[in-house]
Order: sequence, then structure tokens, then C-alpha cells
Amino acid sequence: MHYTFALFLLFTATSPPLSLSFSSASAPAPDRFFKPFPSRSAPQEFIEITHPLPSDYVAPFPTCTRALLSHSFADTINKPPFTTRYSPPSDCPGPWARVILEFHARCKGEQYARIAGLWLGGCELLRTSTAEPSQSGIFWTVRKDVTRYSSLLARSKLKVTMMLENVVNDVYTGIYHVNCTLFFYNAGAVMVPSIVSPHDFNSKLGPQSFKYFGTPADLIIPIADDGEKGHWFRIESASDLKFKKVKFPLNAYRVVLELYVSFHGNDEFWYSNPPDSYIESNNLPTDRGNGNFREVFVTIDRNFAASEFPLPVIYTGGINPLFWEPIVAIGAFNLPTYDMDLTPFLGRVLDGKKHEIGIGVNDAISYWLVNANLHIWLDDKAARVWARSSVYHYPKLSIDRGESFKLLDGRFEIKAKRKTKFAGWVKSSLGNLTTDVSRHYGLKSIIKFKNNGTYKLVHQKAKVTGRVQVRNEVLNLTAHVSVRRRCPLDVATATLTGSRKDRYLQHMNLSHLIRETSTGEFRSSLANHQVSTGWMKVKDHSERSGKANTTQSFSYRDAFACYNRYVLASNGKLVSDKPKPCVASF
Repeated sequence: MHYTFALFLLFTATSPPLSLSFSSASAPAPDRFFKPFPSRSAPQEFIEITHPLPSDYVAPFPTCTRALLSHSFADTINKPPFTTRYSPPSDCPGPWARVILEFHARCKGEQYARIAGLWLGGCELLRTSTAEPSQSGIFWTVRKDVTRYSSLLARSKLKVTMMLENVVNDVYTGIYHVNCTLFFYNAGAVMVPSIVSPHDFNSKLGPQSFKYFGTPADLIIPIADDGEKGHWFRIESASDLKFKKVKFPLNAYRVVLELYVSFHGNDEFWYSNPPDSYIESNNLPTDRGNGNFREVFVTIDRNFAASEFPLPVIYTGGINPLFWEPIVAIGAFNLPTYDMDLTPFLGRVLDGKKHEIGIGVNDAISYWLVNANLHIWLDDKAARVWARSSVYHYPKLSIDRGESFKLLDGRFEIKAKRKTKFAGWVKSSLGNLTTDVSRHYGLKSIIKFKNNGTYKLVHQKAKVTGRVQVRNEVLNLTAHVSVRRRCPLDVATATLTGSRKDRYLQHMNLSHLIRETSTGEFRSSLANHQVSTGWMKVKDHSERSGKANTTQSFSYRDAFACYNRYVLASNGKLVSDKPKPCVASF
């Protein structure tokens, strides 16, 4: 019986995989918490808390719109992604001050959360997950600033691709109806800084590594798969390196890689995975192991170029589905992307040859979905530029692992840190500019099992500091940005016996915080904090009853404006949603 409880903790803190690989005819019935709340008479709106976009403040009416796609994703498992064609609007050609992507979805019936990706010309515009529907229906809207893709959006006859694998049968009846629209704003219409800043392309969560200055890139190249099953690469293990060969234009003077990443299957809750030794010693029939450390990295010609500690994103079926109705977890509707400045490496790739850009995940198990967009700035006054890499400081990852357990009780701790520094100069019509990129992150993660495995505690603390500096030939600083990010996560789960053998009672508590400060040409700070508590009675992994509360406080501030918001949801209802007064100052 006690082994059953430990397995319950390992297995039931999740919805089924958000991207599937089995046929609907043979699809197993994975663990599912059926929500006990009574049906509503009208569809319910789900929301992810973030600050408004620039256009919401100063330009509520776009210059023109362009429908990107409209499609219903029914039984799409093991089928090609949906595709259509795109050309820019003829009534308001670029350049644009802003372009906003609006993703709207609705669903009714019983269904799991799914992962979805939206690509244009093979370049990803949005990674999102769906909410779990009800019999009365749900709907939600995601708005994302996609101005940084302007050079891509200006091209004609590009293929639009969307992948959303779904299963529809007699049990799982929910069909996801999706509409995507682009809103274009002419130059000069949106020229206010801060949360309405033209320099901040998309700071919804703050996990992007840096906020860059200037105009969008002149060229965007996808580092992605061929698109038969979506353009994302599927990572199955730590040795699984996916790559694409790229020929860099000879007049490229700046390169930033934008990384998209999500985790699923046995690694959906990688931050709470125990080591294999614990699983094997207790003969637990689960593949959710390999410890609680993951690092996504990028290579150039198989040499390390950058890495990122991925922000834990909890999908709407995760931990306790009652937590995420109607407020979803941080990043669930608009998964964070990560910017990596590769300009110091131009001296290695501006030779007219193809070079291999690779993506991998250290310590990964099945499976991760990754791909990237390579943003390239071109010198329009020169056929080629000259570049050289001058600093390549890449010490080995420092990681200490400790474990101590007896039967089902134990403690597992990981401490990891990495510090890198890269620099290189580029001589173009802009002058001889040296870009210095440095990064330091530290991670401490602890997992505890108590009471014969029936109590599980996850505590993770990540600290990331990144800096980009650009200097001219006389060493004057021409551009710089520094970002510090803190991301603590705490999850506690207790499982108690029920009145019958096949029934359990689970209590869960969760706290997730993202705190980020940015300095440079513009200074800003962000704090986004969710706290959830609840319980549920479970029979055969199906939820029979339960209660849950989620509170979230969101605060953004810079020298020009600020935005504070506090929300409370209780038992599936939005109880309070209040903006708070604040002062913009630094």
C-alpha cells in the first residue's frame, strides 16, 4: 500500500503528454482529473496574468489587420500540421511601429491540455498550451508583440504552420477552435517608451535573456525541423543533439538566437524527478527520473556557444488542475523564449561556408520540443564585414549531486553553476564594434520524500545574471544591458488514505515567483508571484471532489510607467481582479 502512495505522487501530478505519439484507436487512458465543479450555463474565460501590450495604451485601433488562420483541431493525432498561406496586407505596407499577434481559442467537452506551435516560414511566432475545457465551454485569448519578426512579416507567399495534436473519440470530445489574427500599426503610431516601449519587443514574463535596442533584424532564419510533424525538434535524451546548417550572409554584423523550448512526457516535471537510484532501489515502475537538473544549450559547429536554465512552466493539468481555473500558471499560454547573443562568434562563421547550429538539453529524458529563430542584422552599405572572435571562456559545468534515502524516504540535492564569457569584434560601416557577452547562473534544487513516500517537497532556486556590452574602437560604451533574474519554486504534495482502497486524498501547496531587474538604456523591474493551495479526493486517478485557491500578484515598473495587478481565484471562479496604484520611478 505504501508503495502505491509513492507511485501516486510520481504519477498523478500531471496531465497526459501534451504532444502525443499514439493512434487514437489505441490511445491509452492516462491519468486525468475530472473537475468536480458544476457545469456553467455560459462559457468561461481563462486568463494568464501579464501587463498590457503597447497598442492597448496608445493605439487601440490598428492601421490594418490580417487573418492568419482559422482552424478546428479535432482528431489530429499522427496527422500533418495545419498549413495555409500568408502575404502581408496591401493596404498598410511596412515598416510598422508595432505588429500584434492575437491567438483566440475555444473548446467544449472533455479534453486534456495540449501543446501547440505556430510558425511562419518555418520561424516560430508562438509556443502555447491549451486550457482544459468543461461541458459548458471555455475560451481564452493570447496577445503577443511580434514586431521583432517584421522582416519576416513583410515577405509574401510564406507558409503558415500550426501543430496541435489532439484526440477526439467517445471519451475525449473537446475540439479546439483556433483563430489567429495580426494587427499592424503604422510607423509613428506607437512611439511611447516603457511598457509601451518600442525597444521592448516582448517582456511578458521577463525570462528573455536581454532586451535589445534598435530596429528588428533584417533576416530571420529558422533553426528547425522540416515541418512534417511541426517545425520543432524532438529531444529524447541528453545525447540527442538537433541541428541545422546555416550559411551566414557575409555582411552580417549582429546575430541573436531566439530559443523556444517546452518539456513533456517523462520530463514534464523534470524539476521534481528523483534520481534513477531511488526509482531502481524501490522497484518503482516509472521512467520519470534522471534527477532534477536540466540545461538547454546551443552549439556552433559542435562547440558550446550559449546555454539557458529553462523556466518551469506548469500546464493546466499539472500539479493540481483546480489551481489553474480560470487563472493559468505563469507562462502557460505564452511560453517564454530566450535570447542568446551570438555576435561574438561571427568571426568563426563569416567565411561563405555552411555552419552547424545545434540545440540540446543536458540530462534530458523523453521528451523536449525545441527550435530557434536566428535574427541577423545586415550592413546595407557593405557587401561584407570583417570579424574575429577574441574571447572564448567556457569552463566546465560545475554540478554537485547529493542523495540520501532509505526505502521511500530521502533527500536529493543538486547544486549547479556555470559562468561564461565571449567577446568578438565586427568591422562594418558602423565602425569597429566589440561585443562582450557574459552570463552566470546558479541553481539549487532539493527534493524530499517523507512519511514512507507519501509526502513530497520540491524546492528550487535559480539565479541568472546576464550582460551584453558593445564598445567602439576607442573603448567607449555604445550599448549595454544587464539582466538579473530570480526564480524560486516550491511544491508540496501530501497523499493520505481514503475511505476505500482505490481512493486517496491529496493536499497540494505551490509557490512560484519570477523576479527580474534590467539595467541599461532603460531600467525596469518585474515581479510575478503565484501562490496556490488546495486538496482533492481521487478515485482511480479521477478527481471526485476538491477545492483550490490561487492568488497572483504582478508588478512591472520602469522610469516611465508602472503596472500592478492582484487577482484571486477560488474553486474555479475569479473572485477578485484589482489593479493597484503605483509610481513609475527609479
